[in-house]
Amino acid sequence: MPVDAALHAPAHYEPAVPEDGPRPAGASHPATDILGLRVSAIDMPTAVATIERWIANRERQYVCICTVHTVMECHRDPALQRAVNAAGLRTPDGMPLVWLSRRAGHRHVQRVYGPDLMLELCARSAVTGHRHFFYGGAPGVAGELAARLQRRFPGLQVAGTHTPPVLPVGAIEDAATIERINASGADIVWVGLGTPKQDWWVANHRPLLEAPVLIAVGAAFDFHSGRVRQAPRWMQRHGLEWLFRLSQEPRRLWKRYVFGNAWFVSRVIANSARPRLAGHPDGR
Repeated sequence: MPVDAALHAPAHYEPAVPEDGPRPAGASHPATDILGLRVSAIDMPTAVATIERWIANRERQYVCICTVHTVMECHRDPALQRAVNAAGLRTPDGMPLVWLSRRAGHRHVQRVYGPDLMLELCARSAVTGHRHFFYGGAPGVAGELAARLQRRFPGLQVAGTHTPPVLPVGAIEDAATIERINASGADIVWVGLGTPKQDWWVANHRPLLEAPVLIAVGAAFDFHSGRVRQAPRWMQRHGLEWLFRLSQEPRRLWKRYVFGNAWFVSRVIANSARPRLAGHPDGR
């Protein structure tokens, strides 16, 4: 799509998805269906190698970092679910998604946590020379994030940063911003807008941007800029990061975690029970 078409693009980009399931170009990994969201059965080395291969081949892909909240949002919005399922990678960021993937038979699956993926790719950029553009966050966050990462990883090439105005979910950026990102020569555009806004953003802007990889990474902006504390590793490993985040931002997150987690657990239990119930007419 030409850049000057950005202002006339539809509110939501609808990727072409075959009837029997999404097959994103360049995606060769199995997936676990979790309430309709096809979570890639991968680990961190596989995710990094896949992204670096896309960049080397100049393939245009996008990555959605998937949590329980992503599953919930996709379950409510079939159009969003199609957009996320069309991503080249849909990483298992939340530990419940890792556990369900392993239960489905993908024993090798490890957590591909968005903030850790950012650190892995930035660390390797000293060797690969990949250029990074940081889009999103509250005012000042993208710039502070880039500065901190450059101090941590000397030689990291920052193609640019941009803090957008508050845009409606699914809105297309103005043509000048799209041209600025394209002119930057970025290999990876990191997008931190929160779910589902960031997932719509990478899907909608994929036809408009020349960077090979767009990654919807969310809270990594706040964590690595120092604005928000991360949960201790032991809490992350045991699936308790949500409890730590709730203690940090109770007013913003209590509904998501108190009601959302209960809804997710109930739906997963009901979904897993259906095959057994189908085989027993009396419901036993």
